Amino acid sequence: MNTHKSIFGFNIIFFVSIFILLNECLKCSSFGVMDGDQWDTTVEEVDNHLPSSSSSQGAYELNGVGEDEWQMVARKGNQFVINDQPFYVNGFNTYWLMVFAADQSTRGKITEVFQQASSVGLTVCRTWAFNDGQWRALQKSPGVYDEDVFKLALDFVVSEAKKYKIRLILSLTNNWDAYGGKAQYVKWGKATGLNLTSDDDFFSHPTLRSYYKAHVKAVLNRVNTLTNITYKDDPTIFAWELMNEPRCTSDPSGDKLQSWITDMAVYVKSMDAKHLVEIGLEGFYGPSAPDRAQFNPNSYATQVGTDFIRNHQVLGVDFASVHIYADSWISQTISDSHIQFIKSWMEAHIEDAERYLGMPVVFAEFGVSSKDPGYNSSFRDTMINTVYKTLLNSTKRGGSGAGSLLWQIFPDGTDYMDDGYAIVLSKSPSTSNIISLHSARVAIFNSMCSWKCKWGCKKKNPLEAFFYHDDL
Repeated sequence: MNTHKSIFGFNIIFFVSIFILLNECLKCSSFGVMDGDQWDTTVEEVDNHLPSSSSSQGAYELNGVGEDEWQMVARKGNQFVINDQPFYVNGFNTYWLMVFAADQSTRGKITEVFQQASSVGLTVCRTWAFNDGQWRALQKSPGVYDEDVFKLALDFVVSEAKKYKIRLILSLTNNWDAYGGKAQYVKWGKATGLNLTSDDDFFSHPTLRSYYKAHVKAVLNRVNTLTNITYKDDPTIFAWELMNEPRCTSDPSGDKLQSWITDMAVYVKSMDAKHLVEIGLEGFYGPSAPDRAQFNPNSYATQVGTDFIRNHQVLGVDFASVHIYADSWISQTISDSHIQFIKSWMEAHIEDAERYLGMPVVFAEFGVSSKDPGYNSSFRDTMINTVYKTLLNSTKRGGSGAGSLLWQIFPDGTDYMDDGYAIVLSKSPSTSNIISLHSARVAIFNSMCSWKCKWGCKKKNPLEAFFYHDDL
């Protein structure tokens, strides 16, 4: 069965719903934007944005992004914008794209995952732009790259993403050992005779900082051999992420990591002022905000050297990142307390992004493992719905909740890579349904608002029901 077409099949129901709902809502004279302007968008204009059933470029293109309009994502206050129109994110993670693309026998999986993700309206993918000293390494040693991996893998991933109108958040290294990360940088340093005692020396030793900066320079200045566009000029790239889940447990004060973030955020911006930059944090509160520590999942979270508010106040950081793993942080056994935590965790960070940071916040990883005791797909659907509804509550009032990225979407035939969190859309119809519905809601916000908007119809109109009813 053609997975793309089977997924698209039930999505068309949502387009019919959108069409009817917009037609009804446009009749409501008080339904407008925050500045009081009345909606002048006609039903015919909405209809023109709906894709045909034969579209192979994804089920949701309500924002009408054409080749000439493929522009950089920017930030305006606490929201993302493209050409001054809002851009709320419904996205996903698939970290291994570059490694699969490096092998001809698995390269087709990159096309499959982009095609399937696009078919349910996902518009942003977060993936690795690093593989340091490992199998199919991009960076074989400091500043030394495998051109075949650059050309066949990362260039291909970026090029293929654009075909399906999916933007990329590219992470530049890892806190963890997988695919090299800071541990590999320390190994390289030790091999040259540096006196290094901890993997956390990555954050402080000037030589290791120079290694990282050289990698940043190599990636940002890369000219894609398939598109002939320099990475730092490519709108396909949504943002640069400094590191996946940075922690510096050797310094609970957070000063060492703060110094590294300050240095690297400015460095990336000096190389590329066009793209957005984010840190890659999990969102733990640290010493600078003791009153917010109550929202941390456990007491250990305050001791890992990160500090959500302080870290994101660094010059050059454009938006905040938060991860959500109740099953890792609270208890592995599934329970209702996980849902309660997710809601309070998200609301706290949205509030802080508005009150202290004045920037968008993206919940850049969230999921639940099928290996958890008590797991079932119904709980996963409830968890995803909780994330989406919390974001919609923020979006509705023009808040800082800017989007989320599922961990993680897999195509068929990649089960051997599953860490327990994989969602195979063709095998998960109820989950695909939830994702599609949220994509439709987000697409309407992105298409129908001025950048600062509220859905202010005083009547209880059908569109309001569409945003909060799960069974349309």
